[in-house]
Amino acid sequence: MSEISERYRALAAEFTRRVEAVPADGWDAPSPCEGWTARDVLDHMLDNHRNMPAYAGVAIDLPRTASEDPKGAWADAVAAMQALLDDPERAGTEYDGYFGRTSLERTVDEFLGTDLLVHAWDIARATGQDDKLPAEEVRRVAADARNWGETIRMEGICGPEVGLPDDASEQDRLLAYLGRDPRPES
Repeated sequence: MSEISERYRALAAEFTRRVEAVPADGWDAPSPCEGWTARDVLDHMLDNHRNMPAYAGVAIDLPRTASEDPKGAWADAVAAMQALLDDPERAGTEYDGYFGRTSLERTVDEFLGTDLLVHAWDIARATGQDDKLPAEEVRRVAADARNWGETIRMEGICGPEVGLPDDASEQDRLLAYLGRDPRPES
């Protein structure tokens, strides 16, 4: 298994922990993503698991949806992506991406990894769970996000950066950079 496969496993476990803790009536709770519920966040993540491999011509079949079986659909997505990443040939499939020539596993690492981390926070915040994220991943994702520059401000990606006090934590600074207000609601 590659470093990317192992990092996906750890990030998916963080996300899964939040998904499994959502009560049956919690999926319609509003998330920090404007206009999205916790279920919408999960649907977005399921779509990413379907679509990212397709960029490289690799198919992942995910028959269940978040509306039918949120936890089961998520378990299917994680199992399918982990199997893909554990297969060096499929994971290494190259294609011409938005930023040039890349591989499927690199796309999953950079972009799906970011989504796993940040959307775990979104679901946790929406459903009243512990929203603490792994510090080493917060640092890694923060570095990646800043390298993407203003492309993350494109429609449907991230909103404008939220201003925070100078003494804000690394996690709060990352979330604010990605357009989320991590401060407790009043």
